[in-house]
Amino acid sequence: MSMNAARFDYWRLKLRAIAWLVLNRHRAAEAVFDAMLSRWPDDAYALASRSHLRAQRGAREAAIGDGQALVAAHPQRSARHWFNLAFMLEQADRLDEAEKAFRQSVALSPELDRAWYGLGLTLIRLQRYDEAVVALKRNTELQPMSPYGWYQLARVQVDRHDTEEARRIIAHLKSFEPKVAAQLERETGLAA
Repeated sequence: MSMNAARFDYWRLKLRAIAWLVLNRHRAAEAVFDAMLSRWPDDAYALASRSHLRAQRGAREAAIGDGQALVAAHPQRSARHWFNLAFMLEQADRLDEAEKAFRQSVALSPELDRAWYGLGLTLIRLQRYDEAVVALKRNTELQPMSPYGWYQLARVQVDRHDTEEARRIIAHLKSFEPKVAAQLERETGLAA
């Protein structure tokens, strides 16, 4: 088959998958991605798309498998792919693997605030609080007006028995997210 014919077949299949997705026919789209991957096993679009569909329907291990195949085939291509894999691994309680994937994501894109946040949450679950503080501080630097990183940072400071730092964070949150600050005060018993 000529290169032009192969390229035409690829785009024909890709457009078919997109059409199925637009029609909300996820199983049909997944079957098209299966066909694409049988011909082009390392195709980033098909792997990422099938992984997403599998995750949506609850086939977590299959979705993780596609995510792992994607980053193995394209390790330096996208911090987003590493983030998606890390998120699925964290959800599956595969925390050591999730940490590595989150770290790869932030290595490729140090500005990816979601990856820093995910890394922080994973490190909290691993009870590595000092490292979690570093990750969550980076998240709050990148997203200073988002309450999520601040909330987790205050919680981890309480876990580290640094109540003064937790109080400082609660006071900071009061300036732009008073409801979150009040929630932290109730949960921790600390007043700003």
